[in-house]
Amino acid sequence: MIRRIWSLVVKEFIHLRRDWWMPAFMVIGGAMELLLIGWATSRPITNLPLMVLDQDQSNASRENVTALENTTTFEITAWASDLEEIESALTRGAVNAALVIPPGFSREIASIMGEPQLIVMLNGAESIAATSALRSVEGVVRSWNEKIVLSRLNLPPDLLSGFNPSIRVWFNEALSEALYTTPAELALMLEFTVLVFAALSFARERELGTLEQLLVMPFSSLEIIVGKSIPAILVAFIDFVVMLGIVHFAFKVPVRGSLLLLLIIAFGYLIVELGKGLVISVTSRTQHQAFLSVMLIGMVDFMFTGYAAPVESMPRILQVFANFIPAHHWLAIMRGILLKGVGLEVLWPHLLALIGLGIVIGGFSLRFVRRALA
Repeated sequence: MIRRIWSLVVKEFIHLRRDWWMPAFMVIGGAMELLLIGWATSRPITNLPLMVLDQDQSNASRENVTALENTTTFEITAWASDLEEIESALTRGAVNAALVIPPGFSREIASIMGEPQLIVMLNGAESIAATSALRSVEGVVRSWNEKIVLSRLNLPPDLLSGFNPSIRVWFNEALSEALYTTPAELALMLEFTVLVFAALSFARERELGTLEQLLVMPFSSLEIIVGKSIPAILVAFIDFVVMLGIVHFAFKVPVRGSLLLLLIIAFGYLIVELGKGLVISVTSRTQHQAFLSVMLIGMVDFMFTGYAAPVESMPRILQVFANFIPAHHWLAIMRGILLKGVGLEVLWPHLLALIGLGIVIGGFSLRFVRRALA
């Protein structure tokens, strides 16, 4: 039995050597995607194009504009002459934000009963940039409010200390976006790698017309499944190790927990996803159909991992459904080991869920694939 499985494994690697672009694309392509995403998200949002319409032309208005520039979130790229010019720039996407300082701004500040106003328009179509811009504007406005209140009360600036919370960030002290996105991207790339390799295995044989030849050979269906699974697992695991090295050394994502535990669970997770890929493979008539099925299933899994949106903020029924997605538990395990440094004493619910899903998916896929090959 072992010799027959080994011969199938050798045959699969010969296929991979001839179709070298597939493993090369998955390994190199996944690494390049990680590098691009990590590089794009490892920096804070800065230098957002800002258009200013200063209708007051006073020292106070210029100080306010300078305060916004000093946040480094904005970069003044244009001065508007009217509101129509601002509307046109926002519509065309030429700027992310616009600031309008109405006439009498400085007079309202100087008046004891004055109510100075600023008009800030943000491009909500780009919500991430708009959220960062909104935080910067709120910080500047809060600082100006404090100065105005103290000046009207004729009090020294250091008299009122106000509420001073002590904020401590755990696990991602610098709130680096890369420490959030790159582990999630790594987890998803691992799923796509094993799904694509497994899904194309039988679909390729059927499309090339060699599946019938394989079935008439003295191999049992279990031997065929194992022989085709081993290369997919090996390539996907190598891809995982390469990408893990990239996120650690290139983007300083720590490995605070047990690396050995992470590798063991990653290997088990690959086996879980392998079962899904094999079902896709035997139900697809062509490689193109198998690849599209992987994209569809992968996108559904992506939505319930918590990468795009926190699962906790979803409706209750979707939170329950997320527990049936292996990638959801895998991403929680990855972040727990890499960022939090926790072990099985914390991760055991996710690990048990992953094992349970693996038994169900593996048992179903093995029965389904063996019946399809019978």
